[in-house]
Amino acid sequence: MSLLDIHGLTTRLASEAGWVHALDDISLAIEKGQTFALVGESGCGKSMTALSIARLLPDSGAIVAGQVKLSEASQADTDVLRISETAMRTLRGKRIAMIFQEPGTSLNPVMTVGDQLTEIICLHTGASKSQALGEAEEWLGRVGIPEPKKRLQQYPFEMSGGQKQRVMIAMALSVKPDLLIADEPTTALDVSIQAQVLDLLKTLQREQGMAMLLITHDLAIVKQMADTVGLMYAGQLVEKASTAEFFAAPRHPYAHALVKSLPSQAQRGQALYALEGRVPSLVNPKPGCRFAARCMHAQDHCTQNTPELDLATTTHEVRCFYHADLSFHKPQSGSQPGGDSTQSGQGKVVLQTVSLSVAYPEKGGLLRKQFKPVLNRLDLTLQQGRTVALVGESGSGKTTAARALLGLIGSNAKVEGDVLMDSRPLRQWAERGPEGWRSKIQFVFQDPFASLNPRHRIAEILEEPLLSLRPDLDVAARKARVLKVIEQVSMPEEALARFPHEFSGGQRQRIAIARALVSEPKILICDEPTSALDVSVQAQILNLLKRLQNETGVAMLFITHNLAVVQYLADEVVVLRHGDVVERGSAEQLFANPQHAYTRQLIDAAPLL
Repeated sequence: MSLLDIHGLTTRLASEAGWVHALDDISLAIEKGQTFALVGESGCGKSMTALSIARLLPDSGAIVAGQVKLSEASQADTDVLRISETAMRTLRGKRIAMIFQEPGTSLNPVMTVGDQLTEIICLHTGASKSQALGEAEEWLGRVGIPEPKKRLQQYPFEMSGGQKQRVMIAMALSVKPDLLIADEPTTALDVSIQAQVLDLLKTLQREQGMAMLLITHDLAIVKQMADTVGLMYAGQLVEKASTAEFFAAPRHPYAHALVKSLPSQAQRGQALYALEGRVPSLVNPKPGCRFAARCMHAQDHCTQNTPELDLATTTHEVRCFYHADLSFHKPQSGSQPGGDSTQSGQGKVVLQTVSLSVAYPEKGGLLRKQFKPVLNRLDLTLQQGRTVALVGESGSGKTTAARALLGLIGSNAKVEGDVLMDSRPLRQWAERGPEGWRSKIQFVFQDPFASLNPRHRIAEILEEPLLSLRPDLDVAARKARVLKVIEQVSMPEEALARFPHEFSGGQRQRIAIARALVSEPKILICDEPTSALDVSVQAQILNLLKRLQNETGVAMLFITHNLAVVQYLADEVVVLRHGDVVERGSAEQLFANPQHAYTRQLIDAAPLL
């Protein structure tokens, strides 16, 4: 018997334009000890499904039909949509726990991590404060947080994003729930911690029979963790199958597109398959297949009639009229994204670091200042038209290296070594102006929404770096440069008049890349630019970066924990551990024959398709 049984779940959201059909007739079941994975791009309804199950919808939302039954060991099943809010509050946390994607907004900023963990444990298990404190320390250790006793006294702002995510995971697991709803639980984690957390979830499932609804855009994690896969598109389930059957023979055209979009070493030098377009508006949707506008197989029948979720085999359901006629082939070759970088303009060294070291101050004695080394004698060489990937787990010094290159290390830190651009130390260059170094080194952040001013139109956002870094340019020259760069990132000119919130995540990342390119840099530093993006959008951004590199010759330092992206994109890989370079080499050589035990550990920890 299923622990969770959802039938006909239908959710609507009120908007000024009309009712948003956020979920339409969702039905699924999860057995005890099993994992059901929901996949699909942003806006498809994955998180809305989780919020509907837990009855945490926004004020504008309402569940208009369906049942969500949670089985009881000794009595009738509980339909969580029919019980009072008081009863639901008891159920949440104790029997149903949730891990949210954004830990920064889920943790209380004015309470220590220890207080937040012990509060949850005491409330739902009846443990005493001292018992809860011991359990809290144990759970922090189990999710891979070093010095757990010390961390209990810290506030969320004193932790990195990955550490806060692990605290959220510890809070959810500490009450030993029957059902865990995990919404992108490992997005902010590096591969080694991700592997540790996923192993912990599997262990708890074996020990406690915990069921899990896993929401993620990482298909490799789905293949490793899930028993059943549900593919969502535009508020509907369009495919549902066992994990083995889904990856061996996906049936829906949307599933074909997602699997083909995944980067790999086999596709180096080729453009990734990228699904164009976006999820349609769900405000009073018209009859017909909701994927038809993006489907290469669509026919007139698809736009006029609505397909049902029907059985393709006894264990495989598909919402497509023509799924039986479609064959799935992984891409063997593709058009090159602007040419192969190994043949175009490489060789000229544009940036070097020489024994670059960074140490941050620690609490010491009254008259003694102690420094903790974070980056130790880093030597990097960036060449025109080539990409160096910097990899390593959280705390290895990757982001510190990027900040040191940009001169963004605080004055209280100790920085040694040198950064050379065109063989000259940066201190010998002017900072701003046409020959200034700041216009030559630009940054693409992980979260484009947080890095774009929400009050400015895109035209202002793109012109701002020119006003600051290139005061020599007049109004006409600045406008011409903005128009050129928005075209380079394949965005329409009318986008310049809009605000950041009017765009999708992938479009905002394109705008962030345009802002970085507007000053015509020689070096582009990308810090996890695709980690929060869907598979299909990730493919678009990687194709864009590769094409722009081939067109402009820009050198890239690419920081990521996604090793599949590294294999596809990077020419050279530098592996950092505790601030030290433990291995470096070409992408092909390093992945084929890693020499250092830590490198082998990272590669082994990464989930593979």
